[in-house]
Amino acid sequence: MKPSPAAADAAPPRAGYVAIVGRPNVGKSTLLNRLVGQKLSITSSRPQTTRHHITGIRTEPGAQFVFVDTPGFQTRHLNALNRLLNRAVTQSLKEVDAVLFVVEALRYGEDDRKVLDLLPRETPVLLVINKVDAVRPRDRLLPFIEAMSREFSFAEILPVSAEKGTQMGALARALRKHLPEAPPLFGPDEITDRSERFLAGELIREKLFRLLGEELPYAASVTVDSFVEEGALRRIGASIIVDKPGQKAIIIGRGGEKLKAVASAARRDMEKLFGGKVFLEVWVRVKRGWADDERSLKTLGYE
Repeated sequence: MKPSPAAADAAPPRAGYVAIVGRPNVGKSTLLNRLVGQKLSITSSRPQTTRHHITGIRTEPGAQFVFVDTPGFQTRHLNALNRLLNRAVTQSLKEVDAVLFVVEALRYGEDDRKVLDLLPRETPVLLVINKVDAVRPRDRLLPFIEAMSREFSFAEILPVSAEKGTQMGALARALRKHLPEAPPLFGPDEITDRSERFLAGELIREKLFRLLGEELPYAASVTVDSFVEEGALRRIGASIIVDKPGQKAIIIGRGGEKLKAVASAARRDMEKLFGGKVFLEVWVRVKRGWADDERSLKTLGYE
């Protein structure tokens, strides 16, 4: 039974950091956005869309959850970029109070198991079985849940649909029990510790993945070169970084059509997120070998 607001207020406050981990493309970013109630982490059907720690904050009476969305742990293509992303995952696991391990309903393989092997034994780990809306009939989940319970000593197991928003309240209530007793770590109206400048770059990168699909080379990144606020107006200049001249041509498209579509879609999302008008200019630049050069990666904001 859900506790009453009065009971929640009487209990000691709880607050803590929660890592969201899993193999690529299991819905970690969609889950973060649902839990926070705001689009913070970009999503697409392409693996490894998330490349940075994205912190999302959910505050409710008596509890504050600070979620850290991590890149999908990469086990196959280990260039310098993916090595940095994997380090981000393992570092996150050392610094949190609880872990959400996300798997796809009825799908658990070697890549999932490699992530599971990274999970700490001394930190509560909740298994989140995502995309259950696609399972018919629903009782097909029962053998899967039973099998997963034998894989690890999970503190909780919760079937959810991040896409549909199913079971988000139940997940928060289950997780709340595993947060330490502590006062809030952020203000009640804060939803992320990331800057608007950072979020602008992420929204551009999302539109690249979504609008160009398989045409888009994996070795594409975004830098925000300028971010100026003039009252409610934001003037933003950004560069899309690619590895080869041919990739630049793909992103620009005939007559600049594709680049215009990316910029327009990103600008609309920025205006919705920032609550004001945005003037956005986007260019495409070639930087050969950036994804396998740690010095270039640090210049582009990867750590």
